Amino acid sequence: MFFLTAVAKKEPKKGDVHWMNSYTIGVDFGGGAAKATLLREDGTVVTISQREYPTYYPENGWAEHDPDGHYDALCYCIRTLFEKSGVAPDAVSALAISAGSQQAVYLDENDRPVRRAIYWSDNRGAAYAQDLWQNHRDLVYSQCFNVAAPSRTLTHMMWIRDHEPENYKRIKKILFMKDYIRYRLTGDFVTDFIDAMGSLMMDVPNRRWSEELCAFAGLSPSILPKIINPEDIIGPLTPQAIADTGLSPRTKVVTGSTDTVLEVYANGAISQGDATIKLATAGRICVITDRHLDDPMLINYLHLVPGLWYPGAGTKSCASSFRWYRDTLSAGEMMQAEKDGRDAYDLMDEMAAAIPPGSDDLYFHPYLQGENTPYYDSDLRASFIGARLFHTKAHFTRAVLEGVGYSMKDSLDRVVSTGATVKQANILGGGAKSPLWRQIIADMLGVELVMTKNSDSSLGAAMLAGVGIGMFSSYESSVKTCVKHDPTVHVVPNPETAGIYAEKFKIYREIHDAMAPVYKKISRP
Repeated sequence: MFFLTAVAKKEPKKGDVHWMNSYTIGVDFGGGAAKATLLREDGTVVTISQREYPTYYPENGWAEHDPDGHYDALCYCIRTLFEKSGVAPDAVSALAISAGSQQAVYLDENDRPVRRAIYWSDNRGAAYAQDLWQNHRDLVYSQCFNVAAPSRTLTHMMWIRDHEPENYKRIKKILFMKDYIRYRLTGDFVTDFIDAMGSLMMDVPNRRWSEELCAFAGLSPSILPKIINPEDIIGPLTPQAIADTGLSPRTKVVTGSTDTVLEVYANGAISQGDATIKLATAGRICVITDRHLDDPMLINYLHLVPGLWYPGAGTKSCASSFRWYRDTLSAGEMMQAEKDGRDAYDLMDEMAAAIPPGSDDLYFHPYLQGENTPYYDSDLRASFIGARLFHTKAHFTRAVLEGVGYSMKDSLDRVVSTGATVKQANILGGGAKSPLWRQIIADMLGVELVMTKNSDSSLGAAMLAGVGIGMFSSYESSVKTCVKHDPTVHVVPNPETAGIYAEKFKIYREIHDAMAPVYKKISRP
């Protein structure tokens, strides 16, 4: 086990930008869009900007992103911040970037991407992950504190080696998505220790790349970036980056980190016992501890704050399940919502709210992309089970919301089995906007829910940039200044409904156990 040195208080040095009326920028790259936040040193979010980009699905179960398309989105977002706010580039003291972990960018001898980046939800590495876990479990877990999963960079590299040998031969460097975008700004070749953990190639106790793990893909650690701290300053900006983004040469670039840890941070979860529950494309439950949770079905990552971790669990298809349901089976509701000038999700929520808890024994399992915790099974399939003639469209709508909730309870139960406790949590993500879904989650999990006014990774990245340059003296100071809770959201579990869901959850698990062998036959005929 290792513990990082505490971040010392940093004071402005002679010649640095004065902190009064100073700003930072955080940019996050999510599953379908980049989002940038302009943050003032008093904790005010001045403005935000967004830019969508495509996810490519060249084969069933695959998902890829274009790294250079992400850089274009960064440039657009930063320029839009300046246009919307009127803030001068010279007033921006620092910038930091976040993106999903486990997304490698493979560079050739000219530092150009060899192919598109494989996204974390991609399942093509499943066979390699299974082999690693069956035959090398002790080595993998002792060095990584995580299961070998299809999402990991190591399994992606093993797949490229065997299926794209010409591309494999051209790979001279490997960066992660946020690091590649930052490389386009500064020309550096580094990553932070949290992103490095996601690759399944890091010897975590010794904070270095593992020669033994890299060897499974035939890689030398020399092609991987130097591992440093998230708050370290990199730079300076290149002339090309200044021209592309409109940033000032005085703006410092901070290393940055993964989207999840910066989201946890932006919600103020920086002390042991804090927790977050995320209803986004994927669902995620994170608890703050002083150690990793010793269960290979859980996801273990170090925190930004020295000595802390943010282990947890997650479901692959959370808000994406509801979006799939909207796009595939709710065309009528979408048309009605457009006609009425409303959001289709609001209309769907109203329908679902009219149905009693438990959806009259209609069950949905949200395994649209397989599942993570507690199964790590890419063969699982989504399904509606229990339909009868009296079930209506509203029943199916509520069943989707409840099915994701059951999946989140499956995850939380695994976390709690390690001895961790979660009594209250910050809820975040697009799905958290729904009062109905918030109540369902609170009732199923038995957890009180609160919410912050701004909670996304781009805010966390902007806060991290402020810590890196000393605009905030510590992580604790930045949270005190920037994190503001929404007093209108405090969801308390309903004991009666919680009892209903506790009984229904048993059936949800029985259905999973009965159907898992069938799904395996479908996936592997």
